[in-house]
Amino acid sequence: MTDQKSGMDKAAAQQADEAERDTSPVLALESFLPYRLNLVSETVSQAFASLYETQFGIARPEWRVIALLGQYGELTAKTIGERSAMHKTKVSRAVAALEKRKLVIRTPNPDDMRESFVDLAPDGLAIYEAIVPQALAFTKALQDSLSAAQREALDDTLDRIMERVKTLRQ
Repeated sequence: MTDQKSGMDKAAAQQADEAERDTSPVLALESFLPYRLNLVSETVSQAFASLYETQFGIARPEWRVIALLGQYGELTAKTIGERSAMHKTKVSRAVAALEKRKLVIRTPNPDDMRESFVDLAPDGLAIYEAIVPQALAFTKALQDSLSAAQREALDDTLDRIMERVKTLRQ
């Protein structure tokens, strides 16, 4: 009898849990904006990464470092982290891997010996120059699925989301 009673208590507890779950708000992940943005971002990044990973054997963080150095020239690791939204550890590892392959050059900052400047070495610049046309073609291929008005609306929407998220983080 005790086994039957404890079994009934478990069943009643399970029913109570299910009833509580039925009245709780449900988050449909597939319509949750942060999830959707991440899913699109990750899918697009993976698709483009397959190009430079296959051709040049560089990972995403390394590509981001190369892209920033190609765009801006010499930067500190701290600035690379700020502009790429990568954690300083990830930037450090990417720069170290690129330096080991002689794709970047690190120069100590004479004003602050705790940091150094990073710039593309000739082989790193060659990779940047080889990837840029592919990156632009990839972007164009993505944008070709949108009308001019949709591209403009997308740019505006992304800008608005970035501005809004800054206020929500405070």
